[in-house]
Amino acid sequence: MTAANQGLRGPSARFDCVIFDCDGVLVDSEPIVNRVLNEMLNELGIRISLEDSTRMFLGRAVREELDNIARMRGAPLPENWLSTWLARRNQVLEAEVQGVPYVREAVAAIAATGMPVCVASGADRIKVKLQLTRTGLVELFQQDEREHIFSATEVARSKPAPDVYLLAARTMGVEPVRCAVIEDSPTGITAGVAAGMTVFGYAARNDAASLSEAGAQMIFTDMRDLPELLG
Repeated sequence: MTAANQGLRGPSARFDCVIFDCDGVLVDSEPIVNRVLNEMLNELGIRISLEDSTRMFLGRAVREELDNIARMRGAPLPENWLSTWLARRNQVLEAEVQGVPYVREAVAAIAATGMPVCVASGADRIKVKLQLTRTGLVELFQQDEREHIFSATEVARSKPAPDVYLLAARTMGVEPVRCAVIEDSPTGITAGVAAGMTVFGYAARNDAASLSEAGAQMIFTDMRDLPELLG
């Protein structure tokens, strides 16, 4: 565990809500999604490695990258390409996705202190609900017959815009400055910082330096450390 800011005060004095990204933070979905996307890009005739496509699209909503993909192809995309992508992605996730190691215990421990928790994802709501349901994590974000789950479906702009984080704070009744965000990608960290929140970078898979450069105030690599980091 590496602290990027040794001066952080205890979260009991700082935070009124902990907001979790979904992909890469709650569920280990990114290797799956990146693999399927890379396959479909190559099927379009775009010769790109898995490493390069992962770096290019990490943390970004594919539906907002269609013009970019068409430019890479040098031709318009097939009319049904986006719907085909969504169907293939969801089918593989339904079969393969698993929770991030120790995340259930971490979220439960944080919630047990009375700290409100929620999910704010840059993905579409269908994907978020599919993954949380498949892994059994959805119950951790249900309270008083409400789901504290927010997605790009409910906002005008996806990450790196701060919209989904601001929606989460507003709905949870918390000032953005008193929210802690748990993110794993530079794109998501940029969104959290733009929302005026304190961002913790989870670097189990992604480069810690890039998360710090994007604005994460603390970097960690093991979900078992998170409750202590938050106090």
